[in-house]
Amino acid sequence: MAGIYIHIPFCKQACTYCNFHFSTSLAQKDVLLNAIEIEIADRVTSDEVIDSVYFGGGTPSLCSAKELKNLLSALENKVTFSEDVEITLECNPDDLSTTYLAEIFELGINRLSIGIQSFHDTDLKFMNRAHNSTEAKTCIQNALTAGFENLTIDLIYGSPTTSNEMWAENIKRALDSGIHHLSSYALTVEEKTKLNHDVKKGKVFVNEETAAAQFDILLDQINHYGFEQYEISNFCKEEKYAKHNTAYWQGSSYVGLGPAAHSYDGEKRRWNIANNALYIKGVLGTSLYWEEEILSNTDRYNEYIMTGLRTKWGINPSEIPSLFGHEIDIYFQKTLAEHPYKDKLLIKDGNITITEEGRFFADAIAASLFKV
Repeated sequence: MAGIYIHIPFCKQACTYCNFHFSTSLAQKDVLLNAIEIEIADRVTSDEVIDSVYFGGGTPSLCSAKELKNLLSALENKVTFSEDVEITLECNPDDLSTTYLAEIFELGINRLSIGIQSFHDTDLKFMNRAHNSTEAKTCIQNALTAGFENLTIDLIYGSPTTSNEMWAENIKRALDSGIHHLSSYALTVEEKTKLNHDVKKGKVFVNEETAAAQFDILLDQINHYGFEQYEISNFCKEEKYAKHNTAYWQGSSYVGLGPAAHSYDGEKRRWNIANNALYIKGVLGTSLYWEEEILSNTDRYNEYIMTGLRTKWGINPSEIPSLFGHEIDIYFQKTLAEHPYKDKLLIKDGNITITEEGRFFADAIAASLFKV
């Protein structure tokens, strides 16, 4: 098992663009965290050695150091952490007081993923983020001072409030800050979000051409700073790859704990119910709180294509016959020969990757190779 994901489904307020599972009420926090500890005891296999633990959400930094310690202790009762285990906490800048940073560093959390999104108040207000630009600017240095050497931050491009000049400033400030990893995502209009509602009402216009132009600005800047794009939305220098997420992209198995968390064992995918109250009842034994599906050979092939082509490692066609069989291999070879984005694919040393010019359209390029 490569890693363990723990979903903490609480936020101070709802960001306009987010469709992840979360609640802005903390009334159930204590009982839900206790339910996650029970799920750990029930589901995590003893004597496993794991390489990564990832606290995601939601906003895991709404948990106190004591609450995080309890969850880590519950895990350590079941598994062994590898010597170089990566323990990541997703966090918001407004939660990162110097006291809190010192406390969680002492716990052994050794990687922070900070949801900065922008260093401009105009953007942050549009996104309904809980922090301001000052907190965005100071939290990185505070984390470094506290001893966190492994930091990543999130930035969002393509917002109607973000000019190209503002975006270039965001990138420069991030890469000048001393971090070794950056995740950057295009603003996406998701169902059941305020952003989606405002777009449908004509109050907001999200322009894909703007996002594409700002993606190009990003690639220019990260190359200048010596950062490597190892996945479409993830960049690092000195090979500071995110262990946990890289395991996802490379098809490794993992266990997801908490409401809405997903698990994968190489053959089947399991997901917990995205409802806090029903999750708690289920874990306590009163109802089923999860579903699962056994992936077909075609499903596994499509996932291999999708995740592989998003990374710098790409896909290796020579693996397809042994992984998915002769029939899938014939289909792949025929589809590749007729591929509409053939000029956006690079074949080198037996691997297929997407060219820099095609990376903004990676999902569409990968989908063109899917078997439906």
